[in-house]
This record gives sequence, structure tokens and C-alpha cells, in this order.
Amino acid sequence: MVQVYSAENPTEAHYLKGLLESQGIQCDVRGESLFGARGELPITTETAPSLWIFDNSKLMEARAVIKDYENLKKKDTSDQPTWKCSSCGEESEIQFTECWNCLKSRMNT
Repeated sequence: MVQVYSAENPTEAHYLKGLLESQGIQCDVRGESLFGARGELPITTETAPSLWIFDNSKLMEARAVIKDYENLKKKDTSDQPTWKCSSCGEESEIQFTECWNCLKSRMNT
């Protein structure tokens, strides 16, 4: 077994576990129970939830999946399109279906 990732939280660790397993890479999340002790323990790569793969020969494959994930996580969305609410004129990012200001549906704008 080899550790391939130290996650920010258990949710991220399990999300990545799903990504790896969808690529045929069997893995396990370890240390997620320590996440509840944050504040009592320092959060470091040793105490954060971590992802471990069972088959060391899949290490490069696992790293490629994780690298793709990290690149998406870092992706700058500031140049993504927006839409303007016809009710209040507020601009919202394209992924939102309702105006954050007045809650009017984008479909009605």
C-alpha cells in the first residue's frame, strides 16, 4: 500500500476515492476519524484524511487522476460567462439557476 493523497477533509478524500475506483484503482481512506479532533490535534498531512492505494503498480495512474482533480480545483472561473437578472439587474455566475440577490429563476429572466 502507498499513500497517494492527503485531503483537506473526509468529503474530499471520499470524492477522490470514488474517482480512483472509477478508474479501476482500489483504494482506502485512512485517518478520517482524526478530522473530528481538529483543534485538539494539529492538522498536518499525517493527521488529515489520506488516500492509500492497494496496488503499488497503479501509482502513476493514481497520480494522474489526482493531478487532473487538482487542476480542476485550481481552475480560475473568473472568465466564465455570467447572466443578468431581469428583475434586479444583478449578475450571477452561469452555474447558478437563481439570482443570488432576489432569488428569481434564471429561466424567467
